[in-house]
Amino acid sequence: MTRYRRLHPAWTVAAIAFVALVGAAGFRATPSVLLHPLHAEFGWPLATISAAVSVNLMLYGLTAPFAAALMDRFGIRRVVAVALVLVAAGSGLTVFMSASWQLILCWGVLVGLGTGSMALAFVATVTGRWFVHRRGLVTGVLTAGGAAGQLVFLPLVAVLVRDHGWRVAALVVAGAALAVVPLVAWLLREHPADLGLPAYGATEVVPPGAARRRRATLALGALAQAARTRPFWLLAGGFAICGMTTNGLVGTHFVPAAHDHGMPETTAAGLLALVGLFDIVGTVASGWLTDRVDSRLLLGAYYALRGASLLVLPSLFAGTAQPSMLVFIIFYGLDWVATVPPTVALCREYFGASGAVVFGWVFAAHQVGAAIAATGAGLVRDRLGDYALAWYVAGALSVLAAGLSLLLRRRGPVVVPVPMAVAAPERRAWSYRG
Repeated sequence: MTRYRRLHPAWTVAAIAFVALVGAAGFRATPSVLLHPLHAEFGWPLATISAAVSVNLMLYGLTAPFAAALMDRFGIRRVVAVALVLVAAGSGLTVFMSASWQLILCWGVLVGLGTGSMALAFVATVTGRWFVHRRGLVTGVLTAGGAAGQLVFLPLVAVLVRDHGWRVAALVVAGAALAVVPLVAWLLREHPADLGLPAYGATEVVPPGAARRRRATLALGALAQAARTRPFWLLAGGFAICGMTTNGLVGTHFVPAAHDHGMPETTAAGLLALVGLFDIVGTVASGWLTDRVDSRLLLGAYYALRGASLLVLPSLFAGTAQPSMLVFIIFYGLDWVATVPPTVALCREYFGASGAVVFGWVFAAHQVGAAIAATGAGLVRDRLGDYALAWYVAGALSVLAAGLSLLLRRRGPVVVPVPMAVAAPERRAWSYRG
């Protein structure tokens, strides 16, 4: 076996994957700062504009469980390149739109399919093929790529909208996604065996499986089995509320809500970017705690504290960023996706070897919840003239999510895993014991 003294190609693949995730995440910075400009130019209700975000969030969640199957069938390089082109097209074509259905097509369908094809399955596929050692570290760094994308693009997009208009901002986001495509086509390798190398940390070259697992079929089978269990619905219900109170509400409507109270959109965008920064710290800390504290208690605490913060948020808005608002931003950033590590751990505990697949569907519930909140908050703003009711409802729902998490029982082995790769189609992937 050839020994490589220089940098293993796995690190190059991971770096390109990170850049691709950051490029795709650029779009996530645009809806929150474009709601008011689009409303002002076209006269569309905020609920209509938010509906496009809802379609995006929903397709992002529903595409994710099947993304691994796409990468198995067509290859990582092709899927990621096409996904970036879809994101670029969805953002860039908005400059030509004249009707709200075109916004839903561009923002919702094109970008939703593109970003969904580069969701958690992309990270899992890259780390699963290329890394044995440092897999957890690389997974964490790549997962943070989404937060980094928001952090990098959000203040920039806000300044572009203020100084040059929303069309320039949309084109910049499209250009950023397209700029990554050549790097993906040139440097994103499919499998270490293609280079005659073992994965990083492995000692043997493992060729790609001749008979690839039918991941799309397995994903549907996992959903059918999980849906028969009580823990799945408790986890999915809590994570749906998580999506409502993060991507759907705060991620989409924080900037326009702050602008309603006289805060410049660039200032509000900077605050939301700080959420992305502290999100990275909070996620790492939550992973550390998940190894040491009961995940049910962690989820209960995260959701309860989130609910309390949302209930006081309406009183914190002002024309400038007051210290109390900065405290909220830091706290909320730490809590933003802190729910992910304990939720993944609980999926693994309850559903054994199928836990990762089941988490894909729990994550889909997260995005459905986010989609409902994005449109719902827009309706509240259109009907009542402010967002106060949306914040109060989100706070109450977070408390409900805390209760759902604490209802998860810990009593003996809940599942009996069966290796899904060898299970016959008619066999259960697990049996649930109460």
